[in-house]
Amino acid sequence: MTDSEHTSPEPAVASDATATVTATATVADATATATAAAAAADAIVPDTKDWTWVLEQPCADCGLDAGAVVREDVAGMVRANAAGWTAVLGGDPEALRRRPRPEIWSDLEYACHVRDVFRLFRVRLDLMLDQDDPLFANWDQDATAVAERYGEQRPAVVAVELTEAAEALAAAFEGVAGARWARTGNRSDGARFTVESFARYLIHDPVHHLYDVTGERA
Repeated sequence: MTDSEHTSPEPAVASDATATVTATATVADATATATAAAAAADAIVPDTKDWTWVLEQPCADCGLDAGAVVREDVAGMVRANAAGWTAVLGGDPEALRRRPRPEIWSDLEYACHVRDVFRLFRVRLDLMLDQDDPLFANWDQDATAVAERYGEQRPAVVAVELTEAAEALAAAFEGVAGARWARTGNRSDGARFTVESFARYLIHDPVHHLYDVTGERA
């Protein structure tokens, strides 16, 4: 076959191929745009606020005055909070997975977050008690929610895990006495805690999220 034998049909074939590719690319772009838009709509807006202000003033939303909490009461408050989550997680599994709005966690996702907060703060409390002025490793709560598929976890299992994590943390706080309340630890953003302020800061998070789910203020 010579080049001349390609000459007449090639423009038509090339034109058809170009049109097909262009059409395919247009459909692909539209699909990608739609997928990205859907993902953006379902995405949780990252919480970048510095919540240490709760140590200085009451939370207008959940009603907790964390700065006024008696440090020795935190263990009992952790257990009471866990009981509240157990009640929530006893509801209909499908309803627990349903987000009130695309950008707001479902009740189940909030519960998974609180379970992991209890676990994380137990680790950080141990660091403060065992090491001098430790620096806490960073934790991206939103990335964890996605990676661990919070919305797909089983509510009954989460209820057990949350209760166990709460009990471990409560028992750890009950073991703190005397000068150990003054031991320190640091976040990478510069926030500095004593065990006492750490306890008060901690308890606001699960209390606030239970309010997010139930609407019941502290």
